[in-house]
Amino acid sequence: MTRPLAQRHSLVFSHMGFYVRDLARMTRFYKDVMCFFETDRGDLGPVQLIFLSRDPSEHHQIVLATGRPADLSFSIINQISLRVPDLATLREMHRRVAADPDVTELVSATHGNAVSIYFRDPEGNRLEVFVDMPWYCEQPLREPIDLSQSDAQVMAAAEALARSRPRFRSRAEWIADMEQLMGYRA
Repeated sequence: MTRPLAQRHSLVFSHMGFYVRDLARMTRFYKDVMCFFETDRGDLGPVQLIFLSRDPSEHHQIVLATGRPADLSFSIINQISLRVPDLATLREMHRRVAADPDVTELVSATHGNAVSIYFRDPEGNRLEVFVDMPWYCEQPLREPIDLSQSDAQVMAAAEALARSRPRFRSRAEWIADMEQLMGYRA
């Protein structure tokens, strides 16, 4: 069944919310380490909410809500992914995250089409902060990368990994293919 073009392209991801055990601790982490701004807070019945954003056009991108059960043995969130514009910003986020004593499992990786850091926030939710590369390669693919290297060395390592894959092409070509697949262009 083919949907009208406007209907196919009108659904845009805006924000997510998740339950936390320690609202103050998690608010501090997302504000101080991840550089989100608090846009609102309040109670909705028995649930306390903190609204956070890094985008002035979005009231909130993340909502922290009280009520996460203490006996939950793992986070049901696979990961929260945040894009940065360049390797310098990625390194700065790595520095900030590494300095926080409540962060665990910090690793740097390349997927060929992106360079990322992964880590767990104070309540064990996995986050990814990444920068896109100007090429595409099929996923999943994940190899360690040393962010202490120069930009040129990091880019060369990511590109070499991407080029080793059979469907390597420019990001622009991949986007054009996806636009056609999704009906954005004929």
